[in-house]
Amino acid sequence: MTKTNTAPKPENRIVRYFKDTRAEIAKVTWPTREEGLRLSAIVFLVTVVSTIVLFGVDSLFAFVIGLLIRGTAG
Repeated sequence: MTKTNTAPKPENRIVRYFKDTRAEIAKVTWPTREEGLRLSAIVFLVTVVSTIVLFGVDSLFAFVIGLLIRGTAG
């Protein structure tokens, strides 16, 4: 007569990952719709302002480099 091994089967790492992920997502305090829209508008505004500033700096550098190239070539 042999004894059967009734040790619990080790849990699959992928299954464990998804269970842990679900548990962590349940702990999150999600923003309200109004907060989400307001924060999205702020992100959009900062992105637009950053784009304009970077465009200005790039244009300035392009202009200065153009002057330097024309000045040394002529």
